[in-house]
Amino acid sequence: MSYSIIEIEVTQPLPTISLSNRDTGIAIILRRKDRPIGFLMKALPASSQITPENLSQFIAEEAGAKLLQESIREELTALEHQQEEAGIQVHGDTTPASLFFKIPLPSLTVAICTKDRPENLARCLQSLLNLQPSAWKWEILVIDNAPSDERTKELVASFPKVRYVRELKPGLNFARNCALHSAMGELVAYLDDDVLVDRKWLEGLMEAWTENPDAAAFTGLVLPYELVADAQILFEQRGGFRRGFEKIRYGQILPGNPLHPCGAGIFGAGCNMSLRRNILLEIGCFDEALDTGATLPGGGDLDIFYRVIRAGYPLVYEPKYLVFHQHRRKYTQLRRQYWTWGLGFMAFVVKCYQSDPPQRSKLRRLVWWWFRDQLKQLKNSLRGRHVLPPNMILAELWGGIVGILGEYSRSLRRIEQIRR
Repeated sequence: MSYSIIEIEVTQPLPTISLSNRDTGIAIILRRKDRPIGFLMKALPASSQITPENLSQFIAEEAGAKLLQESIREELTALEHQQEEAGIQVHGDTTPASLFFKIPLPSLTVAICTKDRPENLARCLQSLLNLQPSAWKWEILVIDNAPSDERTKELVASFPKVRYVRELKPGLNFARNCALHSAMGELVAYLDDDVLVDRKWLEGLMEAWTENPDAAAFTGLVLPYELVADAQILFEQRGGFRRGFEKIRYGQILPGNPLHPCGAGIFGAGCNMSLRRNILLEIGCFDEALDTGATLPGGGDLDIFYRVIRAGYPLVYEPKYLVFHQHRRKYTQLRRQYWTWGLGFMAFVVKCYQSDPPQRSKLRRLVWWWFRDQLKQLKNSLRGRHVLPPNMILAELWGGIVGILGEYSRSLRRIEQIRR
């Protein structure tokens, strides 16, 4: 299976789409004036042709409400600007602050933590260097985590605008902390090496910052880089890394969610996140017993999002702050990913239960909800009513069982050995 990924600007005439004989469907990234507003998938016969009329009907059925919402929002924004301009003309000396006041941008370090994947890294770096950061003072920093050879160092040397640092202790959170201590920027944007940044990525982060200058963390939209394998399509059909196309500002309370902020998976993904450097240092950096590598490849992003909220700071999700992630192509890799999701999530929950006693009641209810939800998904899968096959759900469920039965304590002992 292979899905063709197509970007459509809804303010322009819709195209005719012709699929190749290898394609079995389409994935459409909808934009309105270059802002991402939707992601649609549809299975189709190979060599199909989709007319503008059929495409319009599909988009209207799947994203009509969102298109209407964006149109209304645009009209309201234009009206606000007209009122501000009228205020200037009428009052003369009373200029609305929004017309001249600019929130100063912090200096920015873009940190890419990588291990033995120079091909992925080269692609990620090139996508960053294609940006035009005219309004932002920034640097790009590569953290080479316990490399087995010199390929990454040699690659970075070919990019004169990129700084290289080596972290010998293996583990993603060791690398993230190395980036934190090496960064020159006030804001540190973390990227995984298997992503490409969107052309509006930097603008999205800038927009999130200027609208929320008090926030300590920012996350963004993650869409697929390719859909050329069954496992990648399956992952996206379940939802992928997506968190929606609406701006969200998370604080101490989330109406309708009594378990907030313990279910930290809603906040975003660690492959595309930015954090204030001083606040990260203040709350104790990344927990190096999470996201430790092959033994526990997860939980680190959940933990830092949770701790930012618990420390009293806002966290902002901005869809325009967009990256494209290369998903795993093989079923075995995808099954292991779901296993690590369960493992990392429960290791994070156990860590919070030990370190944050006031939240223990919520955390117990979260564990109960998670296992009930996993069993419900498994039941639906066995009945053919779930996009995932039973073995994928069982993998995540088993990872959660292993995680809750002492994985965080085992990881603490492992990292002490690494440090020594």
